[in-house]
Amino acid sequence: MKKSFLLLLIIYTLFSSEIFCQNLKLKITGNTPLETQVIDSLNYLKNHNNYASVKNEANSIQQRLFRKGFIENKLLGIKKVKDSLFNANFSLKRKFKTIYIYYDKSLVTNSILNLVTSHVFDDYFELKFTEVENALKTINSKISEEGLPFSKLKLSNIRIIDNTNLLAQLSIDATEEKRIINNIIIKGYENFPKSYLMHYLKIKPKQVFDIDEIKVKTEQLNNLRFASELKSPEVLFSKDSTTLYLYLKKTQSNSFDGFLGFGTNEETNKIEFDGYLNLNLTNNLNFGESFRLLYKSDENDQKTFTTNLSLPYLFKSPIGVDLSLNIFKKDSSFTTVNQSAKIHYQINSRHKIYAGVLYEESNNLLNENSVTQIFDYKKNFLSLAYEFQKPQTNNFLFPTNTYLYLETNFGNRKESNQKERQSFLNVNTFKIFNLNRKNSLFIRANAATINSDTYFENELLRFGGINSIRGFEENSLFATMYGLLNTEYRYQLNNSIYIHSIIDLAYFENDIAKINQKLFGYGFGFGLFTKAGLFKFNYANGKNEGQKFKFSDSKIHLSLTTNF
Repeated sequence: MKKSFLLLLIIYTLFSSEIFCQNLKLKITGNTPLETQVIDSLNYLKNHNNYASVKNEANSIQQRLFRKGFIENKLLGIKKVKDSLFNANFSLKRKFKTIYIYYDKSLVTNSILNLVTSHVFDDYFELKFTEVENALKTINSKISEEGLPFSKLKLSNIRIIDNTNLLAQLSIDATEEKRIINNIIIKGYENFPKSYLMHYLKIKPKQVFDIDEIKVKTEQLNNLRFASELKSPEVLFSKDSTTLYLYLKKTQSNSFDGFLGFGTNEETNKIEFDGYLNLNLTNNLNFGESFRLLYKSDENDQKTFTTNLSLPYLFKSPIGVDLSLNIFKKDSSFTTVNQSAKIHYQINSRHKIYAGVLYEESNNLLNENSVTQIFDYKKNFLSLAYEFQKPQTNNFLFPTNTYLYLETNFGNRKESNQKERQSFLNVNTFKIFNLNRKNSLFIRANAATINSDTYFENELLRFGGINSIRGFEENSLFATMYGLLNTEYRYQLNNSIYIHSIIDLAYFENDIAKINQKLFGYGFGFGLFTKAGLFKFNYANGKNEGQKFKFSDSKIHLSLTTNF
C-alpha cells in the first residue's frame, strides 16, 4: 500500500503540470459572415494556455483592425461557450480607406512628404489608411535627420468626412532647436588623423546631427588599412550641446614580403643585389600617409626600383600629393628613370581623382655602333587619373570587392633634336563575384597602349609574371599595346585558407618587331594565412598560340606578406 502511494505521489509530482494545464480555444466572430471572414484573414492565434492569453489576443486583433481602417470596431465581449472554448465577438462597422492630412509647411517639407505619397498638395496630402503608420514613421525619421532627434509626431482632430474617408491634422512637437554636433571625442585611438573625419567620413563640428547617417559613415572606417571601429558611436546630449563619441582602434597596416640576396660581380668587383623586396609603410606618423619601396631583380637580368609616397589631406584640405620614382635597368642595354608628381582629390571614401606631371628619361648603354632600336630620349607628360574602390569588410582574405584605375598621359618625346607627340593609356580593374559564402569568381582586366608614330625599344610596355599573365617570366614581354584577362575560381575552406584555379588570357602587339600574339596561362594556387602573414603559392604554365604545352615551361610563384 505504501509503495502504491509513493508511486502515485511521484507521478503526480512529475506530470501534474501537464494534467492541470488548461488548453483553451478561442474563436473570434463578427456581426456578419463578411465581418467574420475579415477577422479570419488576420490568422489569429486560436490555442491558448490561460484566459489572460485569450484576452490579450482579442485586444491584439482589435488593434490590427484599427490599422486596417476599422477605426469604429468594438469588442462586444468574450463569452465562455464550453469548458475550454471562448468566443470573442466584434462589431467592425465601417472601413475607412483614405485619410486627408493637413500639414504646416514650416514644420515638414514637400520633399519629405513625397517619400510616402505621390498625392501631395499645397496644404494637405492623401494616404491610404493602411499606410498611415509606416508613413508617419518615415516622416518622423526624416525630421530627426534634420537635427530634431526628439521630435514627436501624431495625428489630431481626426474627423469623418463620409463612409470611407477621414480628415486629420498633422501635429509635430519639435519645440527644441535643431541639434548640431558641437564636439567630437575619439576613444581608443586618440591620435586618429582628424582630417579623415572631415574629408573621408565627412563628419565635422557644426554639422546637423543625424545618428543614422553618422553610423553609416563610421562604418567606412573599416575600409581604412590603419583603423577600424570598435563599436557604434554614442551621443551625449546636454541642454545646449551635443557631443559625439567615436570608438576606434589602430590596426597593423605595415606589410613586407620578398627575399633579398647579394654578391660581388667578378668582372666589376662591385656588390650586386638580387631578389625581391616589397615594403609598405602606412600611417606611422598618424597622418594617414603611405610609403612603398619595391626592389626587384629577376632572372632576365632586369632590375626595378620603385618608391611611392602619398600624403593625403595636406593642411587639413581635401587635396593630397602623390610622388613616385621608378628606375628600370635592362642588363647592359638601357636604363629608364620615371618620375611623377600628382595631386589628388578624395571625392568620398570610394572615389578619387588625380592630376599631375610625369617626366621620363632613358639612356642607351650599348656601343654606339650596335644596331638596335634603343635611343636616348626624354618625355614630358601631363597625367589624369581616376580611382574607384569598393570594399567588402566581411572578408579578411579579400577585403576589396571592386577596383578600377584609369590613367591617361599625353605630351612629347624628345630624341636628339626631334619632338614627337605621344599619349599613353592604362586601365586596371577587377571584380569579385561572390556566389555564396565559400565560392567566388575573381575577374581582372588590364590593358595599356602607347600611341606614337614611331617607337623605341626602351620605351615599350613590359608585362608578364605574377602581377600580369602568370606562367611567364617577370617583365619578359615587350609591347606597344597589350590587353590581358586574369580569372580565378576561388573556394574558401575557412577564413584563413583558400584554393583557386588560374586561367589567364592575353593579346599583345609589338610594332617594332611587327608581331602580334595571343598568350595563355593555366594553373592553380592557394593562399594560407599564418602567424607570419599571408602565404601565396601559384603554379602556372604559359604558352603562345599554337605552341605545345610543356611542363618544363611552368613557373612557380611564392610570396609571403607579413603585417606589422
